[in-house]
Amino acid sequence: MTDFEAHALWMDACVDLYCVAAEETRARLVARGAATGNVVATGIPIAAKFLSKPDARAVRKNYGLRDDQPVLLVLGGGFGMGPVAEILAELDKVPGQFQTLVVTGCNEELRRKLATQTRRHPTHVLGFSTNMHELMAVADLIITKPGGLTTSEALALGKPLFILNPIPGQEAANSDFLLERGAAAKVNRVEDLLFRIEKLLGSKKLAEMAKAAKALGRPRAAETVCQEVLKRLGRRLTAEV
Repeated sequence: MTDFEAHALWMDACVDLYCVAAEETRARLVARGAATGNVVATGIPIAAKFLSKPDARAVRKNYGLRDDQPVLLVLGGGFGMGPVAEILAELDKVPGQFQTLVVTGCNEELRRKLATQTRRHPTHVLGFSTNMHELMAVADLIITKPGGLTTSEALALGKPLFILNPIPGQEAANSDFLLERGAAAKVNRVEDLLFRIEKLLGSKKLAEMAKAAKALGRPRAAETVCQEVLKRLGRRLTAEV
């Protein structure tokens, strides 16, 4: 299950193993009738490259990023359909010094539009990116929708999240999970970004969020899922013999 909330509709009598995001997710399934031994809190599986530690200095150099300013990473999702332009407009009003990396996904029209605009803070606009582990590695704060996979990738690298207007349902549940554990901050309106980002950058709170994110990260979740599957296959083979 690739979110931190587990809905009852995902449950079925034919399921022998549920691999879920966290102990809280496991508790919800058990409370709804799943057998205790069939639910394991493995974390959400992500790519193995998030286990590595990219050379942050080399990545910064590759993208022309300064070493003496924090980096905000703005993610618009795979299709670049989020309010990326509006977010950048609000970040332009934030005083102080920082730099921004923007990923517009497959939305090439948005990438071209944003790339031609002049901004107060150094801004680097990227399209579809396959090196998200490197981009996240150099980020001090990630502004994104709280999808389960993106969230898990950020947590694996110990990166705090700034959540904007989560969609009711899975995103809202993921948001609640992160906020309760101190790994994220949230606003419901783009216009609230100015005040919150200004207060957060360089603060003790940001460092605390990063620490909480690292504690929640499960970079080896995919490996753990495989181990749980093999364990059960081994038991079945032994029983058949």
